[in-house]
Amino acid sequence: MRTMPGKPFPLGATWDGKGVNFSLFSENAEGVELCLFPDGSATAESIRIPLSERTNHIWHLYLPDARPGLIYGYRVHGAYDPDRGLRFNPNKVVLDPYAKEIARRVRWDDTLFAYPLGHPEGDKVMDTRDNAAGAPLAVVLDPAYVWGTDRPPRTPWSETVIYETHVKGLTALHPDLPPELRGTYAGLASEPVVDYLTDLGITAVELLPVHQHASEHTLVTRGLTNYWGYNTLSYFAPDNRYGSGTMSPSNEFKRMVRTLHDAGIEVILDVVYNHTCEGNHLGPTLSLRGIDNPTYYRLMEKEPRYYMDYTGCGNTLNMRHPQVLQMIMDSLRYWILEMHVDGFRFDLASALARELHEVDKLSAFFDVIQQDPVVSQVKLIAEPWDVGEGGYQVGNFPSLWTEWNGLYRDTIRRFWKGDGRQVAELATRLSGSSDLYEQEGRRPHASINFVTAHDGFTLNDLVSYNDKHNEANLEENRDGNNDNISWNCGEEGPTDKPEIRDLRLRQMRNFIATLMVSQGVPMLCGGDEIARTQRGNNNAYCQDNDLSWYDWTLTADQKNLLAFTRFMIALRRSSPVLRRRKFFHGRKIRGSEIKDISWFSPTGHEMTDEEWNADFVRTLGVRLSGDLIDERDSRGRPLSGDTLLILFNAHYDTVSFILPAHRKGAHWSLLLDTAHPRPGALPPRRSFFRGGRPYDTPGRSMALFVLQESKSGAEVARPLPRPIPAGGNGSSP
Repeated sequence: MRTMPGKPFPLGATWDGKGVNFSLFSENAEGVELCLFPDGSATAESIRIPLSERTNHIWHLYLPDARPGLIYGYRVHGAYDPDRGLRFNPNKVVLDPYAKEIARRVRWDDTLFAYPLGHPEGDKVMDTRDNAAGAPLAVVLDPAYVWGTDRPPRTPWSETVIYETHVKGLTALHPDLPPELRGTYAGLASEPVVDYLTDLGITAVELLPVHQHASEHTLVTRGLTNYWGYNTLSYFAPDNRYGSGTMSPSNEFKRMVRTLHDAGIEVILDVVYNHTCEGNHLGPTLSLRGIDNPTYYRLMEKEPRYYMDYTGCGNTLNMRHPQVLQMIMDSLRYWILEMHVDGFRFDLASALARELHEVDKLSAFFDVIQQDPVVSQVKLIAEPWDVGEGGYQVGNFPSLWTEWNGLYRDTIRRFWKGDGRQVAELATRLSGSSDLYEQEGRRPHASINFVTAHDGFTLNDLVSYNDKHNEANLEENRDGNNDNISWNCGEEGPTDKPEIRDLRLRQMRNFIATLMVSQGVPMLCGGDEIARTQRGNNNAYCQDNDLSWYDWTLTADQKNLLAFTRFMIALRRSSPVLRRRKFFHGRKIRGSEIKDISWFSPTGHEMTDEEWNADFVRTLGVRLSGDLIDERDSRGRPLSGDTLLILFNAHYDTVSFILPAHRKGAHWSLLLDTAHPRPGALPPRRSFFRGGRPYDTPGRSMALFVLQESKSGAEVARPLPRPIPAGGNGSSP
């Protein structure tokens, strides 16, 4: 095959319309060979071509006769000396870190390790067996795709409702999809699924990792797979396990994004730039480790044979090296510019900010994000912790970022569980967590509020189990978090007792309603709206089966919960006071005696210091004034809307609340009471209440009222809010 010197940039394999340029960074390598394979099933390469050109540690080559579809890998030569952090082994074909598409996934066998497994000296001895039959391989991508009129929805943060889901889990059992589309990007973009999402009212899907990943060798030997995908192999290639085969995975992903955009739904990716699938010093050699181990990974300073592990996954990417920063930024820009995604949620984001040891919000990672004209303009969400010392950094990320608010999650769980001394913390979390974000000039939307997420119990399991039940993971139930702040409502697991089933459904309604009336950005864990269960497994990362997949055969109770969730999302999206762009301050509104936010005890009076701090208090009322909100919406229009009154009762018994007076000629109209299965199924009693009158709030329930004017002394009913789709029309499944 004819060769030419080529260029160092762009990195990766790039088709320019005439030929293909290959470029690979390795600072410490002594030589690099390009290996070309006839097809993905080949057990050996058909040709090896040395990359003789090297510019600033970048090895490059141009093949004028190469075309898209060419399958390739690399062999990288250099010293194998783990005690110095060097792990080159030319007997191992390694994957291009900039591969845009994967031709072949990992085929596990012992040759994928750079040392002989079971050898008494462990990884200190180099394995000379060839791994070409099982190594992951890349394919040269033709980037041509017609985006047409695709435009990102650019939903303002204050109007965003996130739905965290899994490409396969959402669609694997969907009855309205043909089998070949289930579990695929095309399935997620299908009409039944898009209609479901728009009817639900969410504005963004947050997808669990779609970067190409590899299951851990230890999982495969136990007959399991890494279902979640937090084990990245390639930061540029969409995971081909979600491809339907009707087109390339890249084009199928792009089509999915365009379809969701047409429906007004943004696409946010959960990304894992903190570690890779190569694990610790005893892990396999699949890509970065064999290309330039000390460049790409954080090694222990005095013992570079071992890895710094801030992730709990064996290794941590070396954010102190400019090439690693460049790779991450190139990846982010690629997914924005070429794949049209709308934002990212960064897994274990604290690990990305460790330049020395401590988390540093002035680190180079934050600097390059802040100054980048592309990446800085999309939605950026941090999981603000890692497993290292000082890794819990909720509230400490720079102003450009939003954060998963773990304090919100824990507080809401403790309150509805019935724990004491929670009302003051509850008030702080409901009003946007100003204690965490306001000091730095951030807005309420900096708080991504959630009660459950992929990692942990589902909402159904949160109210059905006191303890985790992870036996299916084959780790003797040792994995997963032991502290779930859950309550089984009186019996562990499934039950036929009507009173327990009713209480669990009420608690689920309480959690969903609380999430949707809180300031900040709500994130709903996919499937919670239909009471999805994982049968008590709070770490289902390796359960690629019906334990994790959504079951769409809904009972009457599940359909009621789905209707309730739609109602609450519609209420949020139709109520400006629930999605303020600024924090409440408890001050009187201009020309009024009414505060922007007021907190009440069941007596109808504002909370006292003694009540805020009392252990026995498990009730709280809050009035959110919608009159003359001192801010404007994202389009510059003055905000005003309904005034709402919300009553929270986590006590086991009924509590009579005296409704606070507001102004003459106004009354409170009941919108919902979580003691009843559906918003429209209100109690058979009057739904209009004057200030100063009592309202009996059943135990462990929540009531929501809207302020209405009386016309000529008559009380006029306010229609219930209708679900507001993110875009287009659709019907429920």
